[in-house]
Amino acid sequence: IYTSFPSGCAIIRPPRDGGIRYRGLTQEQVLPVDYEIEYICRGNRVIVGPKVRKCLPDGTWTDLNQRSKKKLYIGALFPMSGGWPGGQACLPAAQMALDLVNKRTDILPDYELELIYYDSMCDPGEATKLLYDLLYTEPIKIVLMPGCSSVSTLVAEAARMWNLIVLSYGSSSPALSNRQRFPTFFRTHPSATLHNPTRVQLFQKWKWTKIATIQQTTEVFTSTLDDLEQRVKEAGIEISVRQSFLTDPAVAVKNLKRQDARIIVGLFYETEARKVFCEVYKEKLYGKKYVWFLIGWYADNWFKIKDPSINCTVEQMTEAVEGHVTTEIVMLNPETVRGASNLTSQEFLAQLMSKLGGKNPEETGGFQEAPLAYDAVWALALALNKTVGPLKAKGRRLEDFNYNNKDITAEIYRALNTSSFEGVSGHVVFDAQGSRMAWTLIEQLQGGSYKKIGYYDMTKGNLSWYGNDRWIGSGPPADQTVVIQKFRYLSQKLFVSVSVFAGLGILMGIVCLTFNIYNSNVRYIQNSQPYLNNMTAVGCMMALAAVFPLGIDGLHVRNSQFPVVCQFRLWLLGLGFSLAYGSMFTKIWWVHTVFTKKDEKKDKRKHLEPWKLYATVGVLLVIDILSLMIWQIVDPLHITVEKFTKEAPKGDVDQLIEPLLQHCSSEKMNTWLGVVYGYKGLLLLLGIFLAYETKSVSTEKINDHRAVGMAIYNVSVLCMITAPVTMILSSKQDASFAFASLAIIFSVYITLVVLFVPKMRRLITRGEWQSDQQETMKTGSSTNNNDEEKSRQLERENKELQKIIQEVLYFQIVVSRQKILSYHNKPYTNGKLIYSAFR
Repeated sequence: IYTSFPSGCAIIRPPRDGGIRYRGLTQEQVLPVDYEIEYICRGNRVIVGPKVRKCLPDGTWTDLNQRSKKKLYIGALFPMSGGWPGGQACLPAAQMALDLVNKRTDILPDYELELIYYDSMCDPGEATKLLYDLLYTEPIKIVLMPGCSSVSTLVAEAARMWNLIVLSYGSSSPALSNRQRFPTFFRTHPSATLHNPTRVQLFQKWKWTKIATIQQTTEVFTSTLDDLEQRVKEAGIEISVRQSFLTDPAVAVKNLKRQDARIIVGLFYETEARKVFCEVYKEKLYGKKYVWFLIGWYADNWFKIKDPSINCTVEQMTEAVEGHVTTEIVMLNPETVRGASNLTSQEFLAQLMSKLGGKNPEETGGFQEAPLAYDAVWALALALNKTVGPLKAKGRRLEDFNYNNKDITAEIYRALNTSSFEGVSGHVVFDAQGSRMAWTLIEQLQGGSYKKIGYYDMTKGNLSWYGNDRWIGSGPPADQTVVIQKFRYLSQKLFVSVSVFAGLGILMGIVCLTFNIYNSNVRYIQNSQPYLNNMTAVGCMMALAAVFPLGIDGLHVRNSQFPVVCQFRLWLLGLGFSLAYGSMFTKIWWVHTVFTKKDEKKDKRKHLEPWKLYATVGVLLVIDILSLMIWQIVDPLHITVEKFTKEAPKGDVDQLIEPLLQHCSSEKMNTWLGVVYGYKGLLLLLGIFLAYETKSVSTEKINDHRAVGMAIYNVSVLCMITAPVTMILSSKQDASFAFASLAIIFSVYITLVVLFVPKMRRLITRGEWQSDQQETMKTGSSTNNNDEEKSRQLERENKELQKIIQEVLYFQIVVSRQKILSYHNKPYTNGKLIYSAFR
């Protein structure tokens, strides 16, 4: 039986054989709201119904038929003062959550959560004393809820000794993300390293692979940077420059400028940020080429605050910070979503403001973190609710918890570790280290004020944008100076011009070859060894044909086809040289062999056997073929790319052009060229020597050997000049091609003109090509053989006559000498007789 009063509840009469235990003796007739009474029974009687009843705000007591709820106690430390007085707003938010949870019939219906809290003043020393009181004062606490990183570190490290779960609402130190040191720690306040996944996502979105960092040397920034370094490494991003400073950032900023840092992550407090950006302005390390990433919890006008420690004006600071990007943890859900508490974030703020009694949020400590404290209570309530079933299956209950019970602690840990629900601060979920995975707001300073450009939901891995990727200016810059690789190609005008001359030379070679074959039966042509001249003409045309692949580069063919072009260059030029120069060398070598020997050996060699000449050319050709085959089998030619010094284009563009040039090369190119040039060089020198030695020799067997010698002079000089010059000019494609191709063209033109034009002129002007050819057609090849036989016969007769004349003269001299001696011995000698003897 009870009586209702507007300001409380009247006292209740005890039942028969029972009594009522009041909490504290009272003589009052009206008990306050939330006052509880407890029924007791005498003798062997037991209570039917609730054992405890509570005074409700409407002046009534809880229903007699309402089941009694068992209480679960939470030990909390709220810093109401000190370095971070976050408890001023976080405590009311937690109490709001507790009231809603205790009224819910679907969450812990048999239990009631009660908060026992103290003011830690954000001081680890004070927190140590309060933690002792919480642990060693009844009732037993099932969970601890500290705030402040320094206090949470102390509580979390000690809690495992009492098998207690620690759930923090206001701790951001990265050091707390250490499961080995803090095995039972969870937090709804994200770690300071939560900025790093967002930064990595932005780096990847804007295709940055190289970043730089500058940090203030404090533990929180060092650990944050260590985490960032690990994450970017996994993402394939390089930290190219890492600078740090204690108080003066001047040297660190200069190093960033010197090493061409473009994308820079800055980790420092607000006061140090002003020092950094004053130096940034001095070093001109800002503008559209650079992007700075800063922490988002600075004041909005932090760069406009006058600071005596810097010597930069507000205008200069505003210019230097323009365009920088900030990342800030989202502590209030930006979307209108009703979560586990059935409140939207805006409805929560309205109720919190009402509970604070109209206090100014900016003057209330922990107002930003209040949603985190609210969601921390809901995370705990949902986790405890999730453990009821598993514990019941094991014959355990939550109220059985004590500091030695590891099984209940393990179930609570498991439930918290798998938490996932929508809260007023966003989606609540914990990572493997027990840290909250939350949203990160991305802002950029545009025109002196911060503009929201996007946010990152770490729980889902989604990067979302406000509008259409609202980046200031034309878009994100490159992470380094953009190097554009540009191939250098041969001038097409030069290639076409040289190709025309080469084509005319090939046409000229065809004319000369046709002339020589057509007049091969003419005696004058026969005496010039026409087959060797044919080889010379063919070799000249092959050398001219090599000009075309010499001018073909990546502009005309694909990279896969370029080695084939390299092979054509090598083989056409090598075999063309062997045929053209080898045939001329063979002629001059035979003339020297025959006409510079002693008379007795000269007679044996004057009979010319053509097959020996052809064999000599064949040997030179085989040597070249074998050497080229070995080269291509052992060390084949392939395409190589030469890189040149980067060049800056005209205009204000953040680009450099890196010229590239394609070459035909092999692994031991210099060795092979040394062998080939050495062998060919010896042939050229020997050819010059033989041509000089035979310049005064005259023979009808090879009637054009003087012309051959002249051609050898020209070819040798051009080749010995061209080979080293083209190696020096190899990096200048136009000059190298012009020098090499023109040397080939001039050598061929000179050779063809010197060897074939005089023959054409003689046959045309003298008409020898008609009479000799007609006579040859009648008599056949025997005529030439008869003439040679007659010539040899005349030479033998001439020698015999010379011997007879010498013998007669010798005999006459001997007889005359005898006569003189005989007259001298006579006694009567006179001058007449002596004169007659002398005659």
